[in-house]
Amino acid sequence: MKAIEVEHLSKIFKVQQNRGGLKGALQDLFSRQYNEVAAVDDISFSIPQGEICGYIGENGAGKSTTIKMLTGILVPTSGRLNVGGYVPHEEREKFVRNIGVVFGQRSQLWWDIGVIESFGLLRKVYGVPEQDYRKRLDELVQRLDLGELLSRPVRKLSLGQRMRCELVAALLHNPSIVFLDEPTIGLDIIVKTEIREFLKDMNRQYGTTILLTTHDLQDIEALCSRVIMLDEGHVIYDGGLDTLKTRWGQGTRVTFRFGAACPLDRLRLLTGGLDVSWTADNELHAEVLVPGEVNVSDVLARVVGQAEITDIKITETTTDEIVRQIYRSGSAGLPEESVRAPHA
Repeated sequence: MKAIEVEHLSKIFKVQQNRGGLKGALQDLFSRQYNEVAAVDDISFSIPQGEICGYIGENGAGKSTTIKMLTGILVPTSGRLNVGGYVPHEEREKFVRNIGVVFGQRSQLWWDIGVIESFGLLRKVYGVPEQDYRKRLDELVQRLDLGELLSRPVRKLSLGQRMRCELVAALLHNPSIVFLDEPTIGLDIIVKTEIREFLKDMNRQYGTTILLTTHDLQDIEALCSRVIMLDEGHVIYDGGLDTLKTRWGQGTRVTFRFGAACPLDRLRLLTGGLDVSWTADNELHAEVLVPGEVNVSDVLARVVGQAEITDIKITETTTDEIVRQIYRSGSAGLPEESVRAPHA
């Protein structure tokens, strides 16, 4: 079953074009000129029920615009979308009972009243029965350790405390689909880890579908098996995170420090037959690039014991590096030979 279906979705904004000088300013008062900007341009994808999907892109790529259309805040210029069986902007009252939304830079809690009072107001907004509300609230408060925060005004919470409360507010009515827009922005590593673990547990326990947008790719690695990548309003990649790493990762770099001179020719001879690439600063320091299809353990087995090694450092290509490469190229669909080139 598809939780989210998007077909040929577009959103075009009209942006006023200001003319320069005093004359131009006077002309703008009476006759304005506009440019059309496609924030989202003919995108299509679907997300099955129960999947955690990362939705990533640079600033201005169209991520937030997509989320706002999927949650019914914006009306699409063209295309079709269905979220949880509803067209968001047409059936908003019924639709919102089935979704939860967290915008990392905007709060859905009332600033000057206690957290528990905000939760009570949201219960009424969503029409959650008192008994169901109490059971769900107790579970969420315990899981996110909010007991001491419930009576505090939201304005007196730290950012990490507020974000945990925002998650509870979005989940009080037990939605089947949750949209998270930068949920860990500005948080320290401990709070980020707590929120990631909570989201994974929620997904496992309830089968909640999660669409996550973030600039923190550690969130994507920790939570998502699939990623949709957006650039200038277009989808440039939609697939598994492992596939992305295999296609774009430059492999593993293994750095050796030797206690005695080990010439580059000898290292190449030791690893003969393996498709690896050696470089060396000198005879005491060398680095080998191991492509994804070669086992690092095979390289180590051939070198360790045959040379006097004082230190070994193994470095994987990070998701951050891969994504930077893709955005520099403007496409995630490189042919195999282009991907293999760095290993030659």
